[in-house]
Amino acid sequence: MKNIPTGMRLTPFDPDYLENPYSVLRQIREADPLHHDLELHRYFPTRYEDVRAILKDPDLLTDPNSSLPESYARHFINKEDEEVSMLLADGHRHRRLRQLVNDLFKPRAVEGWRERVEDVVRHYLDRIEGPEFDLMAAFAEPVPTVVIAEIMGIPSDKQADFKRWSEMTQEAAFNPVPSEEALKSAAKGAEQLESFFLKEIATRRQHPLDDLISQLIASEIDGDKLSDGEIVSQCVLLLLAGNLTTTDMIGNGVRALLENPAQLKKLRENNNLIEATIEEVLRYDAPVLNSSRITHQDTEISGCPIRRGECLHVSLASANRDPAVYQDPDLFDIERTPIPHLAFGGGRHFCLGAHLARLEGQIAILRLVQRFPKLRFAERGYAQSFVPEFRGLEYCWLRID
Repeated sequence: MKNIPTGMRLTPFDPDYLENPYSVLRQIREADPLHHDLELHRYFPTRYEDVRAILKDPDLLTDPNSSLPESYARHFINKEDEEVSMLLADGHRHRRLRQLVNDLFKPRAVEGWRERVEDVVRHYLDRIEGPEFDLMAAFAEPVPTVVIAEIMGIPSDKQADFKRWSEMTQEAAFNPVPSEEALKSAAKGAEQLESFFLKEIATRRQHPLDDLISQLIASEIDGDKLSDGEIVSQCVLLLLAGNLTTTDMIGNGVRALLENPAQLKKLRENNNLIEATIEEVLRYDAPVLNSSRITHQDTEISGCPIRRGECLHVSLASANRDPAVYQDPDLFDIERTPIPHLAFGGGRHFCLGAHLARLEGQIAILRLVQRFPKLRFAERGYAQSFVPEFRGLEYCWLRID
């Protein structure tokens, strides 16, 4: 089909897609909803119905090594440690790792971290000085990192190093075409983090505390426990994937509220709307744009035959604005109901940290708008960050006078 966006036009390498992917996604969803991207060797489903079905299919795979040699997944999705990573694991290995850590992230367990999140948010709000500040650097970026550090029981005198190593590792972790400099920095950061976590694990084995690392050590099912390497992998995964997405959720949420003052006014007048506000932020401008699955056999989707090993690169962003599911999908409405968004994926790979992300987003955004009743954009404005597969802000300057 002529003029249908494809290939690099469906990535942040295209400036139009980087600034506003939703208009591009609307075009493809209407014209070619199960798009076969021959340039990047992937199928690109955009309708809610198709995306949801793919995410919930228990037989589809996530390991890029299961895909065809030329596929998008094989070339652009970073493959982590084959022995211990949960994010791209399949079958028994995925089930085992998930079962061993799942209880630690259920709503009741996460609720026990509320006071720590409140303390961290309050600390960074107290440090903001007017009349202008960068929301991302001063608030949205440090809050999730320090929350994770607190939950893991990392001493305050080590948190600065912990944050620096985390940022170094993130430079290449989610970029399919990182620079040589970014790769070197990321490798050094990963090495420092691994060494750090191994020392913390050894300490907790001798002297357990009331923290996540101690809980990961103690987790057991029928005598099966996590190895030190697996604990390190889960900590790093939570640190990298969780921090980046929560940072972006906070930034995207604040921007959406400031661009829609009537909605911000509703939230200020009724703080009980904060839970619904976060769900609408996750639907309207979620931090994760796409998710991938690999076909385990020859199959069909919506009548289209698809070979075994093909990459199904589903568009969460498009599905969350599908007019077949949402009335006025491009409208930001914190009283929208229901909001069956797919921002956290679905099926057996539903985001493990979803409850923690929601808690952090609710507290961070509500306390920010409460603290600064005249919050508004500064003249320096904001800019989109360039991290493929993710959507967030590089900076966002605000005024508090």
